Amino acid sequence: MNFASIGDLAACRRVVVKVGSALLVKAGEPRADWLAALAGDLAGLRQRGTEVIVVSSGAIALGAARLGLAGGGRGSLADAQASASVGQIALAGLWAEKLGAHGLTAAQILLSLGDLEDRRRYLNASATLARLLEAGAVPVINENDSVATEEIRFGDNDRLAARVAQAAGADAVLLLSDVDGLYDRDPRAAEAQLIARVEGITPQVLAMASSASSSGMGSGGMTSKLQAAQIAERAGIVLAIINGTHDAPITKAAGAGRGTIFVPQRADTARKAWLGGRLAPAGTLRVDGGCADALRKGASLLAPGVVGVSGNFRRGDLVKIVTIRGEELAQGLAEYDAHEVQAIAGKRAEDQHDRLGYAPRAAVVHRDHMVLL
Repeated sequence: MNFASIGDLAACRRVVVKVGSALLVKAGEPRADWLAALAGDLAGLRQRGTEVIVVSSGAIALGAARLGLAGGGRGSLADAQASASVGQIALAGLWAEKLGAHGLTAAQILLSLGDLEDRRRYLNASATLARLLEAGAVPVINENDSVATEEIRFGDNDRLAARVAQAAGADAVLLLSDVDGLYDRDPRAAEAQLIARVEGITPQVLAMASSASSSGMGSGGMTSKLQAAQIAERAGIVLAIINGTHDAPITKAAGAGRGTIFVPQRADTARKAWLGGRLAPAGTLRVDGGCADALRKGASLLAPGVVGVSGNFRRGDLVKIVTIRGEELAQGLAEYDAHEVQAIAGKRAEDQHDRLGYAPRAAVVHRDHMVLL
């Protein structure tokens, strides 16, 4: 769709709205009036024909207050898991109450990283979202922090929102922040300028991100929002950042046309969009300059171009492909186990048989199972 300004949000067929802990919880208590006004915003979108999915933080902060745990429940992994277990009940109740006041039915979904990394589970989540929306419900999604570990988790709900948007086939992702959008420098600086439109995430754009947060409760920041934008833009999904601190923040931002819009740069196929959005590679392959150029032109990754192998991956696992300088280039599914790639790295096809003991496959990572980053 042609998404030229925040005001175009109402024209979306389906949108994912992400709400952070700092907006929803203050001093361990829910900001009930603010949430009620936001629910009114969401109901307004629904009345105009836009299907809504919510990705909501806040469970850990709510649960920690009820359990009396220090540090907002983030003092240790065990504290976070316990806080989430208690807080999810409170969070689900809040959304059910506030959406219910507008005649909307909330549906809770807790997702782990593996639910969206594994293709079969991803498709199952996609089907569940589709059925809930068809039935008129508003899915309210959070990471399943009660069982997530430091190694196997999204870590922030910004990237989760972008991945949910992929799974749901959404047109747009709306991230509610504590600032108006992306600034060209720390937004606290007097000379900082709001950037209204971003045509692709570049190193220069990434350098603008500030980790400054006024709350200390959330796990995200501007960097995680830009990572979410990268996931969205590869899937043809618009991502926007607006200031969520106001009452009825969506209505206010749309009326003022104030925020930052990240314009999609391409529209990968559904499978390649899923592949490009995966967040947990099992290993890394380093390639030479000639190979990097060939990959950018659409070639498969062949063994002669591989100059380094790390990780303990198996055939079919996700691997990251980087340049000699370590710049991320692509990711895809490995056709070999790690030790096999190490054996044939840099070798011509005619030499690979002796190293492997069998006829080599066509590629280390085939272009049909690879996506450029």
